Amino acid sequence: MTAGRSATLLAALAALSLALAASSAGRPSAETRWSQFAHVAGALDVAGPRADGRFVVASHQGLFLLGRNGAFEPFARGDGGYVPPPGEPYLVLARAQRVAGAGCSFHRDDMYALDPSATPGVVLITRAGRARRFHDFPAVSFPSTIAFDTVGRFGHRLLVTTVASGRSTLYAIDCRGRARVVARALPKVEGGAAVAPTTFGAFAGRLIAADEFIGRIYAFDRRGRIRVLARPNLARGQDLGVESVGFVPPRLTRRSGAYLADMGAPGSPTRGTDTVLRLGGAALRAAGARSGDLLVSTEASGVTVRIRCARRCTVRQIGRALDATHAEGHITFG
Repeated sequence: MTAGRSATLLAALAALSLALAASSAGRPSAETRWSQFAHVAGALDVAGPRADGRFVVASHQGLFLLGRNGAFEPFARGDGGYVPPPGEPYLVLARAQRVAGAGCSFHRDDMYALDPSATPGVVLITRAGRARRFHDFPAVSFPSTIAFDTVGRFGHRLLVTTVASGRSTLYAIDCRGRARVVARALPKVEGGAAVAPTTFGAFAGRLIAADEFIGRIYAFDRRGRIRVLARPNLARGQDLGVESVGFVPPRLTRRSGAYLADMGAPGSPTRGTDTVLRLGGAALRAAGARSGDLLVSTEASGVTVRIRCARRCTVRQIGRALDATHAEGHITFG
C-alpha cells in the first residue's frame, strides 16, 4: 500500500468513526444486528426468492442458488452460462408481467444483471441458466443501479441508471431490450435500487436510489423529476455511505427475513466478510419495521435505517451489521 493510499484510508476510517458516532441519535436501546447466514466468496448482491423459494446470489465467482437453510449451489455455469464481468454486476429477478405496447412479457425467475465492463450493458440469464446479451449502453457509461417497476408507473419496465461525467441517466427497458431515456443529468446514484410500493405516500411508484458520497436518498418519477426522500445522519463517502435499499414486503412474519451481500473488499475502509447476511422478521418487527417501510444500509458496517413515508417521511436507525461488513447491492426479502 502506497503512503498516499494509506493516508486516504486512514482519513476514510476517521470520517467513518465520526459519522457513526453522529448517527447514534435515535438508535434503539437494544440494537438489532444482521447475522452471517452463508459464506459465498465475492458475494455482491442477492435477488429473489425464485418460485422454488431459493435466492440468487451474484458473486465474482458467478451465480449461486441459495436455499433458506443456507445451502447453496452453482448456477448458470458451463457453455451458454453466465460469466460475471469485473466490477459490481448487480442483478434483479423478474416477475411475470406484460409490458403494454411492447407485445411481450417478462418471465418469472429470469434474471437481469448489469455489465459494468468496457462494453456496458445488461445481460439476461434465463431461469434455465442460459445467458445472452439483452441491451447495450454507450461505451462511456457505467451501469450503476437496476430494478424492476413492479408498480407500473414506468410501464412495468426494467429500470437502469448509468453514470457518465458524474451524472446519471435513467433508462426504462422493455421485454424486447428496447430502451427509452426517462431523464438525463440526474444526480449520481449507485448500489441497490427499488420501486416504492403504492403505500409509500407521495413517493409511491417512484424509483428509489442512493448516493453514497453525500448521503441522499432520491426518488425519481416517470417523467424524470427528482425529489430528495431523506438524508439519514449516517456515514458518507466512497465505500462508506448509503448503498443498499429494499422495501419490506406486504406480509412481514416472524419467519420472514431480509438478506444482504457482504462482499470481501481488501483495501476498503471495511474489508467485508464474503457472506450473505440475514436479519430475521422477528428482529425487524421488534425494531419497529413494518410492511411497506424502506430499509437502507450503509456500505460500511451495514448501519441500517427504516424510512416510513405517509403524509411525511420519518427516519429511524434500527440496527447494523458487523463492524467489518462491506455491504453491496439490494436488500432482498423472503
